[in-house]
Amino acid sequence: MRIIFHGENAATFSHGFADRLGQPAEIRLLPDVLQTEAEREAYARAEAIVGVKFDASLPLPADLRLFHVPGAGYDAVDLDRLPASAALCNCFGHEQAIAEYVMGALLARAIPLADADSRLRRGDWAYWAGAPERVHDEIAGRTIGLIGFGHIGKAIAARAKAFEMQVHVANRSPVPPSPLVDRAFGLDRLADFLGSVDVVVVSVPLTGDTKSLIGAEALAAMRPDAVLVNVGRGPTVDEAALYEALKNRRIGGAVIDTWYRYPQADDASPLPSKLPFHELSNVLMTPHMSGWTDGTIRRRQAVIAANIRRRFSGEPLENVVKRGS
Repeated sequence: MRIIFHGENAATFSHGFADRLGQPAEIRLLPDVLQTEAEREAYARAEAIVGVKFDASLPLPADLRLFHVPGAGYDAVDLDRLPASAALCNCFGHEQAIAEYVMGALLARAIPLADADSRLRRGDWAYWAGAPERVHDEIAGRTIGLIGFGHIGKAIAARAKAFEMQVHVANRSPVPPSPLVDRAFGLDRLADFLGSVDVVVVSVPLTGDTKSLIGAEALAAMRPDAVLVNVGRGPTVDEAALYEALKNRRIGGAVIDTWYRYPQADDASPLPSKLPFHELSNVLMTPHMSGWTDGTIRRRQAVIAANIRRRFSGEPLENVVKRGS
């Protein structure tokens, strides 16, 4: 098997991969931009490619049998350009990490551990039990609203239930009855859903239907103290509308992990939006890190290795996006 890991992201999953695969293979790591003829030739000879991009800038691998995205999103893969022989698969395994990120963010807002520690080191007993003016918040009894009920939504719901939260779901397709879900809404009732929850978590993928799904009208339907958490894709929430809602404090705050600008070759350290979110005190900003853990890498690596073995032994694949001939 001739296996290529193409690009920095894919290379993350190459460490120890030969042992995980458990079969003889020629494994090569290639950079994001193929600069030499040898690199382009190696790509063109690949039988299996692990990468996030496939387009006309890359050589066409005539013998390709499997293109595996090392994550859930495959929007940078030109499906029409893939050889007919190639199957396309993706993988998940990030839902555990993202669910922990969401719960961690909510707990951090409710329980001011860092501030309590900082103050007590100065002799300030600001949160000392025993007086009503010194209470802090809790998340038990709050209602969390999940826009999207796929891998990520289900993982968040399970953890929210463990913290005695109510769970409301808004989803494109009907949500079957589940002990994890207290109320379910269609996206045609988005305003009703948004008005019913204390926390809104967006985890839907970016499509034509979900771009700017949360705009000015949706934000206006949220409770004035509600918090928006975006762990899906930045543009599912309208950039300008979110900034204005936060700046004018029409909602309680936001936790944003997925953005509108990302590092590029000509700008390695951009601010994540054209708007000054970084000047707002009611937003927690993180650099698209919620799903990036050792556990995510291990789980995805296991899926990729298993699918390569299956493809070359003729067994059914997991997480199939496009079937090859």
